[in-house]
Amino acid sequence: MTRNGRRITISGVAVTILLGTPLLWLAGPSSATGSSATSSSPWTVYHGDAAGTGVVTGLKSIDTATRKWVSPQLDGQLYGEPLVFANDVIVATENDTVYALSSSNGKVIWSRHVARPVPSSALPCGNISPTVGITGTPVIDPTRREVFVVADEFVSGHPEHRLIGLSASSGAIELNQDVDPPGSDPAALLQRTGLNLDEGHVIFAMGGNYGDCASYRGRVSSVAETGSKPRFFTVDDRTGDSQGAIWMGGAAPVVSPAGDVWVSVGNGSVHTSGQPYDDSDSVLELSPTMRLIQYFAPTSWAQNNASDFDMTMAPVLLPSGQVLLAGKSRIVYLLNGAHLGGIGNGEASLPSTCSNDIDGGSASEGSIVYIPCLSGTVAIRTTSSPASLRKLWSSSNGGGPPLIAAGLVWTIGQNGVVYGLNPVTGALRQQASVGAEANHFPTPSVGDGLFLVPGAYRIIAFSTSSSG
Repeated sequence: MTRNGRRITISGVAVTILLGTPLLWLAGPSSATGSSATSSSPWTVYHGDAAGTGVVTGLKSIDTATRKWVSPQLDGQLYGEPLVFANDVIVATENDTVYALSSSNGKVIWSRHVARPVPSSALPCGNISPTVGITGTPVIDPTRREVFVVADEFVSGHPEHRLIGLSASSGAIELNQDVDPPGSDPAALLQRTGLNLDEGHVIFAMGGNYGDCASYRGRVSSVAETGSKPRFFTVDDRTGDSQGAIWMGGAAPVVSPAGDVWVSVGNGSVHTSGQPYDDSDSVLELSPTMRLIQYFAPTSWAQNNASDFDMTMAPVLLPSGQVLLAGKSRIVYLLNGAHLGGIGNGEASLPSTCSNDIDGGSASEGSIVYIPCLSGTVAIRTTSSPASLRKLWSSSNGGGPPLIAAGLVWTIGQNGVVYGLNPVTGALRQQASVGAEANHFPTPSVGDGLFLVPGAYRIIAFSTSSSG
């Protein structure tokens, strides 16, 4: 269940990590960006860093009273989070188009239509319409100055999934590779998670379309940034098994400072506990080569599968070495990150945390985690000695994956309003209407002095001020 150790380099110093006893997550450079975003730094990956912490430092205020700019209407719906790099805002649409918008005025600097999107009528089920194109949040490698997306492409009447690399400066295509797993039915697969980077590889995951129709298996994929045969970890991989989607409400796979990949997994096809466990309804820790290191699933995993109780929140790697996990069962689990323990109940659990599903990425600072309950953001305090969970507050505002910035917790509601909440009490401090959203899981971002909120077809930018 655990490995003996791994030799890694942090800030130029070689160290060996031993995962046999509890440890603190090591602080240091992440695979995609720094350990937390600042108000002036790029925003190159979902929730600002490779661990998806969703924390912005160095920001004094966000002015939601006046919009700095609103982008032109783009050619497709926006499901991903806006990214920021080299004074451009990078977004991708369900029409398979990638845009670079000027961070100063929102005008289009370049756009690249990378593929023909898949008509929703060509899929066995789903809730993205009228076309399915780029759904997951892209990722940017600042060193290579390259943007990576996964595009659903319609080729000769059939869907395919392609990993596309584009120049961040011009939009020129630098990589175009098939990433469909061998033997799979691409029409049954949806690439919903954000993308991440790990040791020179692009990491992403796949699940099924909304409705769990047709036959698919959940997968985590790793492809070299320069192009390579994809490596996969497959859920429900025994003959006759299926499902086990990895979608996490659009959050990206979490990459730890040690380079391991963490994901949560939805419901599988095994519905009775007497059958062999199938990796579903779980949190998985994988090596960079897509080897399973350890896992956790609740004792109710089979019943959860039967009830469609996916694990749908991205795992949270806490500074204590613990891991927080939640999903559609609305139970929050606290786990020992060094010993997930397989099937069990973890170190602590907190039932009935909110009145709706918990989907997407969270925001975490120290021992406090702000979780994305669709009915409104919830604040959870964790402790390690003794291990415990306590709900601090729940809000009826927002519900989209939250961020921490300028002393507030920011979340977008399904009513097209972005809210700023007091992190101590949950009280409403700011709000601004941003219009209709394309999906249930929109999340804002920060970069180049902007607070960026995705609408259904446009990006809305608000000004910020730094504390320095």
